Amino acid sequence: MKMFVDADACPVKEIILREASKYGIEVFLVHSTCHYSKKNEYEKAHDITVDNESQAADMAIMNRTQKGDIVVTGDFGLAALILGKGAYGISFNGKIYRNDNIESMLFERHLSATIRRSGGRVKGPAKRNKADDIYFQQNLNILINRVMQDI
Repeated sequence: MKMFVDADACPVKEIILREASKYGIEVFLVHSTCHYSKKNEYEKAHDITVDNESQAADMAIMNRTQKGDIVVTGDFGLAALILGKGAYGISFNGKIYRNDNIESMLFERHLSATIRRSGGRVKGPAKRNKADDIYFQQNLNILINRVMQDI
């Protein structure tokens, strides 16, 4: 099992690296050239830098992900693709992506995009707080343990 992180706007990198180190999981932080990433202390963490093109990080993650891997992303489209490959996914806010919930998430994304294209406004996410980090950490551990049982 490997873990891939859509790292450009990831607010939980430190939590991911801390939890991955507890389990000895190799982590790949995928980010574009315009997003600097400090060197990580965790020896099994690797930076993958991609061009600053739309969807470049998503494509790099998609091309490298295999069955049984974990992907951390806020992108529902990428989540749907990795689920199709037999991988597991979790959002930055701790929502575990599953085959039975991804379709409704994609539909909500479509509705929001339609509203924005027509000049409307869609409420963004609430400001992140400590409870969000705790929820993410708990669900990441749940997901890691689930994947370890499935392997």
